Amino acid sequence: MSNEPIIRTEKLCCDFGQTRALRDLDLTVKQGELFGLVGPDGAGKTTVMRILAGILPPTSGNAWVDGVSVKDSPEEIKEHIAYMPQRFGLYSDLTVMENLLFYADLFRVPRSDRAQRIERLLGFSRLSPFQQRYAGALSGGMKQKLALACALIHSPRLLLLDEPTNGVDPVSRRDFWRILNDLLRDGISILVSTAYLDEAERTHRVGLMNKGTLIRCGDPRELKTSIRGNFLELVTSDMAQAKEILANTPEVLDLNLFGEGLHIGLDEDADPREIRRMLEERGIEIFSLRPIRPTVEDVFLSLMKHEESDA
Repeated sequence: MSNEPIIRTEKLCCDFGQTRALRDLDLTVKQGELFGLVGPDGAGKTTVMRILAGILPPTSGNAWVDGVSVKDSPEEIKEHIAYMPQRFGLYSDLTVMENLLFYADLFRVPRSDRAQRIERLLGFSRLSPFQQRYAGALSGGMKQKLALACALIHSPRLLLLDEPTNGVDPVSRRDFWRILNDLLRDGISILVSTAYLDEAERTHRVGLMNKGTLIRCGDPRELKTSIRGNFLELVTSDMAQAKEILANTPEVLDLNLFGEGLHIGLDEDADPREIRRMLEERGIEIFSLRPIRPTVEDVFLSLMKHEESDA
């Protein structure tokens, strides 16, 4: 395997009118890597994907996909990649098999290779029993798996996935990520964007984006150990009041709601017992207060908070 990265961007910018959607993006994705782009809506994830797919020209800067420049040879890039946008173009009035055959025609897959490729794609996506079902009659998760199978019909070296699990049920999300790990074993490089920060835990490296800027990049484990202080999870009878009290406590560095719990980032020298005592003195009933390891979401929210404070 070559040491040349599968993706490299240099000062990549993209403007839509007066709005800068992407600013000075420097990013490298290694061959055989599963790289995650994580951030809220409007962070610039889709803009990155469309530029790398050769669909959207950058305003300035450049990017190289498998050694090919997106500025100089956008059409050549399409031979190396599979791009699955948020709304992939499945044909609801065609069956699963007819969609696969259509995309095989579209990508000019040699007829001698089609049967073997389609059989393999149906197998790993678990769609073999549904070959004659119309795509429009599939569940959301099955549609995503069919879209992925269609995108892979021409055996690309790089897979670009733009929020592929958005709106998909948890079981189908798990199945989808199982498929991605199978593809990695086959040597395919993957760049996936997601708004689900828990999915970042599944990647080799993750880039955290906000407002068109890459604010941090690294191994998920490294990112979680880089965050300052200690973390607690609080479950209480009155989450709103507890949050209000803790927000005005100097020892509390970060405060974020997670489901039924409150994640509290404490200064390294702070005593968790003081947090319990302070809340109980204010009449807050504590069901649980325990130390936890920070998640990638904790890291991201902390970085966003401090970035806004600096701004």
